Amino acid sequence: MPTHCSTLSYAATGAFSSLLTDYLAQNPALAPFYHHFPTLENFAAQIEEKQAAYSPEARQRLVAALREQYSGEVPAAIAANLDLLAQSTTFTVTTGHQLNLLTGPLYFIYKIVSAIRLSQELKAAYPQYDFVPLYWMATEDHDFAEINHFSLFGKAYAWEASGTGGPVGRLALDGLEEQLLSQLPPEVPALFREAYTSAATLAEATRRLADGLFGEFGLLTLDADHPALKRALVPVLEKEIQEQASNAAVQATNARLTAAGYKPQVYSRPLNLFFLTAEGQRQRLEPDASGADCVEVTIRNTARCHNREELLALARQQPEQFSPNVVLRPLYQEILLPNLAYIGGGAEVAYWFQLKDVFAAYGVPFPMVLPRNSAMYISRANAGKLRKLGLSSTDIFKPLAELKKQVGATLGQEEISLREQQQALAAAFQQVQDLAQRLDPTLVKTVAAEASKAAGSLAGLEKRLSKAAETKHETAYAQLASIKEKLFPEGGLQERSDNVLSILINNPDFIRQLITCFEPLALEFAVLTEE
Repeated sequence: MPTHCSTLSYAATGAFSSLLTDYLAQNPALAPFYHHFPTLENFAAQIEEKQAAYSPEARQRLVAALREQYSGEVPAAIAANLDLLAQSTTFTVTTGHQLNLLTGPLYFIYKIVSAIRLSQELKAAYPQYDFVPLYWMATEDHDFAEINHFSLFGKAYAWEASGTGGPVGRLALDGLEEQLLSQLPPEVPALFREAYTSAATLAEATRRLADGLFGEFGLLTLDADHPALKRALVPVLEKEIQEQASNAAVQATNARLTAAGYKPQVYSRPLNLFFLTAEGQRQRLEPDASGADCVEVTIRNTARCHNREELLALARQQPEQFSPNVVLRPLYQEILLPNLAYIGGGAEVAYWFQLKDVFAAYGVPFPMVLPRNSAMYISRANAGKLRKLGLSSTDIFKPLAELKKQVGATLGQEEISLREQQQALAAAFQQVQDLAQRLDPTLVKTVAAEASKAAGSLAGLEKRLSKAAETKHETAYAQLASIKEKLFPEGGLQERSDNVLSILINNPDFIRQLITCFEPLALEFAVLTEE
């Protein structure tokens, strides 16, 4: 199914935060919260900084872990990128996401395509280096309720698993076939079933699905819940346990963000770490949480508590038992990877802006922070309806009331306005009020009341006349409202609720079309319209 690609500014969509649109406009107020703004030219300095900071040992550790996770046969492009990643002149472009079932909302796809496209653009601009797109799986996240469902063609699908509360990547897929996969429409590509039926855990299934969708483009998928990789976290664990440095850095940044008029996105804790218990749970570490019964740190929802020395010993001997929270997870990522840029949604951009001082405190280069490409997909049927209404694919972002006026003008509907009559009426009653003031001031209030009543009657007539005019084109307006609802489910962007299968089933070339359409550094919203 061929598509046409057009763009508009993020601000013009009316769907993004002021922080994001101000960032894209390079508002000076936000300059202290990031390092290099994402332009092709600025990557030269980012490459130089990361190359100087990233050790051969870190690279060897990363490649060894990835090769272990990719044991067995892999797509040729993935195998080639694994080989490239072992070279000191190769860097990553990273995005991350939760392990949503069957990819979850469309923006999961858009994140990864943005990373692939940026890697391609960087290779063209800096041919002496290589660039590998990488998907960081949020395998240590424990909020199962956020990922256990998705919607397709208006039907909700959900999986009720047992043993939740720990890292979701470790979840066995018990019950998924019966509860969800067997309920899918027969048109769903086999990949979306086989990725889960051939895997033992949710992390493995998500990797298989990502490989199937993006393997030809060389996407690497990393599970950082890995004992060898966690060894790299030891210096961070030591500093966090001894100094609680990340919280101090975030709090200072939050104060500056608030002063600049922006609301902090994520909450920092005194100790930004979780502990992975023997029972498979992921529990917060809370300093002095239980008072006199615990010298320093409690593992929440357990009877365990440790003093600083005990916790340090655990961190050094068994770092795989520790898990960074949202504040330290990006730092862990940048320690592990030869990374240049992180690609995320608007909320992710906002919380990365809280972290620049955290990176400085730990001496780790701060990556470029790039908003992922966002997009609207308009089917051929909806595109045809828009054309009949005289609307372009970008017009649909306007408010419904404004669109109705635009469609009405196209259809020849007379615009109903009694503003001039209201002004004339107000002038006439003002003359009457002036006369009353001269002859009998006690009548002034009576005149004012009659003026208000007459103005109200005229306003009522205007509404009735407007309704009569709209009735002539009622079918067109109903069609407009229907398109608006389809493209903006519950008033939000399509990408935040629709699943990729809603497009991919009818358009198998969708992902390749995204690769062609997206230009990450253009920093514009894309609209793909079926021709």
